Amino acid sequence: MKIYQLHTKQQLPISKKEAWEFLSAPENLKVITPDYMGFNIMSGTDRAMYPGQIIEYIVTPVMGIKTKWVTEITHVKDNHYFVDEQRFGPYSLWHHKHFINEIEGGVEMEDIVHYKLPLGFIGQLVHPFLVKPKLNEIFEYRRKKLVELFGKI
Repeated sequence: MKIYQLHTKQQLPISKKEAWEFLSAPENLKVITPDYMGFNIMSGTDRAMYPGQIIEYIVTPVMGIKTKWVTEITHVKDNHYFVDEQRFGPYSLWHHKHFINEIEGGVEMEDIVHYKLPLGFIGQLVHPFLVKPKLNEIFEYRRKKLVELFGKI
């Protein structure tokens, strides 16, 4: 069983409160996700983020295949971090930690994702040329979009 990790950091010239308000609002995930992903929130965004919150999405990650993705917000410490975990979707495991730390001139966002692919050996075979590049592309889009929205340090 191979578990992969994606780790990114980004600095933004905004307050911790601004960063938290934007990043902890599930509806803003659509704003920072590439359009081609066909990202559409189906339910779960009617309240501020809380532990136990279930959010349902439809995404089109590969070859136009629509996929339902259900995540649960498992941990929340206001203005510091939150964790989302996939309950149903394309991964065998998806555990995503979002941290917001104050730095001089703004905040540093840190994302740590642990994930496991389905299909055993086949999943491991496609990881280096399909899954890993796609995840890197999505997080790079997110980085650029956040710079566009908030500027950079």
